[in-house]
Amino acid sequence: MKEKRTGEIMTEQLIEWGIDHIYGLPGDSINEFIDDLRKQEETIQFVQVRHEEVGALSASAYAKLTGKIGACLSITGPGAIHMLNGLYDAKQDGTPVIAIVGQVSSSMVGTDAFQEVNLERLFDDVAVFNRRAESAEQIPDLLNKAIRSAYTEKGVSVLIVPDDLFAVKHKKDEFLTAPGYEQPKYEPDQESVQKVVNLINEAKKPVILAGKGARNSRKELIDFAEKIKAPIVLSLLGKGTIPDYHELNLGQHGQIGTKPAYEAIMDADLLLLIGTSFPYREYLPDQTKAVQVDLKSEKIGSLYPITAGLCGDVNRVLPSLTSKVKENEDSTYLQKYQDKMKKWHINMIKEKKEKGNPIQAPQVMYALEQEIDHDAVISCDVGNVTVWTTRFFPFTNQQFVISGRLASMGIGLPGAIAGQIANPDKQVVAICGDGGFSMVMHDFVTAVKNDLPIKVIVLNNSNLAMIKYEQQEMGKLNYETGLGEMDFAKFAESCGGEGYRVEKSEDLSNEIRRAFQSDKPAVIDIAIEDMAPLPGKIHFDQAVKYSEYLIKEFFANKKVEFPDIKKSLKRL
Repeated sequence: MKEKRTGEIMTEQLIEWGIDHIYGLPGDSINEFIDDLRKQEETIQFVQVRHEEVGALSASAYAKLTGKIGACLSITGPGAIHMLNGLYDAKQDGTPVIAIVGQVSSSMVGTDAFQEVNLERLFDDVAVFNRRAESAEQIPDLLNKAIRSAYTEKGVSVLIVPDDLFAVKHKKDEFLTAPGYEQPKYEPDQESVQKVVNLINEAKKPVILAGKGARNSRKELIDFAEKIKAPIVLSLLGKGTIPDYHELNLGQHGQIGTKPAYEAIMDADLLLLIGTSFPYREYLPDQTKAVQVDLKSEKIGSLYPITAGLCGDVNRVLPSLTSKVKENEDSTYLQKYQDKMKKWHINMIKEKKEKGNPIQAPQVMYALEQEIDHDAVISCDVGNVTVWTTRFFPFTNQQFVISGRLASMGIGLPGAIAGQIANPDKQVVAICGDGGFSMVMHDFVTAVKNDLPIKVIVLNNSNLAMIKYEQQEMGKLNYETGLGEMDFAKFAESCGGEGYRVEKSEDLSNEIRRAFQSDKPAVIDIAIEDMAPLPGKIHFDQAVKYSEYLIKEFFANKKVEFPDIKKSLKRL
């Protein structure tokens, strides 16, 4: 029997698991494995990134978009440390990722060798599976267990391998484990289902708050909501579950949400949390009965005092509930908030159709609406850009990817890279702020090198605008939120891509259209007005604190005139 290197066996295992690409950088403590990947480059693509954080964020985004496991690798020490942010994004959003991390040679582990860090301790909090191989014989079984654990527990698995072990040859290929994972189908017991059915039948004002767990259950969710006459509100990770202009959709909830969504949830007599553990308690009512449906039992009741919970797959639980609940004949409550939402949409459409200079972010969303395909992949960064995108861009059937619970700036570009690799024939767009894009913009070269025709929209106001607004909301003076000027279009051209700079509203549509007609990676750098996207519903204490900021700004710097203060307070 031909002997095989451990690294060769591992590449064959990755292929058996359906992994066709892996993000990372070569280096001295992973180079033995890199050489085995090189020999399989026709089957498993090595996507060289410029920073390991981008590799891990891309792996996480790929898993979010496809449901398949994302894969990344790094050297020990600095490379492993760089990966942590992307791995935490996967952890927080419940996404399967496998990270293969090199370590110094096995004979040197524990000797404080060059670049050695305690990797087991480093990854202890982020990983559901975290093991260092002690011998080459263990590695094939450990890799199978790592990938299976990531799928089973919807989290991060880390396999640490001293580099010399990749080169050890095996005389046999008989292992204790096998590749493959069977997704279990969970359904709650009928007694629990009946309890929930009774609560729904008694409710006069039910509201659904749906999240990531419902994203693949559009029809089931709509059928259920139509029968019980409940409006649907979406968490950020639930964006795109149903079209934004669907008659049941009241939009997003929370700081980025709509006023009708907030009011409907606060006015409800039954809150139905479907596939979400919504973390913002201040945006949920205090004394309302609640039902939660989630795949993970540990999530049920973890962030809100529910009345009843159902552990199971949303796409199996909802049809069961729909078949058992009574048809709600009274649509008064639903109609009330549908009317409010129609007025909200009219106001949003009016705002984004306004023309003028300087360009405002809603204008950009209107221009994008004309060019983005209905089946496109949209990767959204974190910051004010999140509000502009989720509030003003009308999703139909587009896929949406973002850093949710971790809310990590810099996800826009890695998400687009992963989105284009996962969907080579689809239009892929990253919508970023200048702060988020500048954190990872070095990897625009990765898109160019791999001929990924992504389009990156940069809303450029030369500020950390969300942080600036947060300081104001706290009643503080702004400090160190300015970023300075940057021409991202020229940067894109220097990378070998295309760059478009837009400074006037009359050029906006044409420049975006030119970029989207190209088959090259492109950055559309749009100079926008620095303005705060106010919450859909402003709390009294927010208004008070913002007023404090305006008064402090006036007396400290004389930069705000009294008419401007009156104008700002009127917005509140």
